[in-house]
Amino acid sequence: MANTAHIPTSNSALIAMIADEDTVVGFLLAGVGNVDLRRKTNYLIVDSKTTDKQIEDAFKEFTTRTDIAIVLISQYVANMIRFLVDSYNKPIPAILEIPSKNHPYDPAHDSILSRVKHLFNAESVASTRH
Repeated sequence: MANTAHIPTSNSALIAMIADEDTVVGFLLAGVGNVDLRRKTNYLIVDSKTTDKQIEDAFKEFTTRTDIAIVLISQYVANMIRFLVDSYNKPIPAILEIPSKNHPYDPAHDSILSRVKHLFNAESVASTRH
């Protein structure tokens, strides 16, 4: 079990959000929001004024924080920083792409789904060789 990932267990594992206002507010109403002592939040609301750099910075921050277990990101936002999302390869925090009200989910652009398909294709090729 030396390669297992560690999630903090002191009731501090959070869900982070990078999405449009409606999606983030919905999750905040469900109790996902958090503001720490340094006034850092676990969400970024993306609108027409949000730059790609701000999204990149939030993604990098959320994926390096030890108190975050899952990062939910709207798929259309993930497409803006696709190079970062596709290059992310750690199990924790897990990155989950979700649909938003104005942008439906497209499985062809989901990095996790494409990794799973690639894994199963590699396994099926390996099993036919034996």
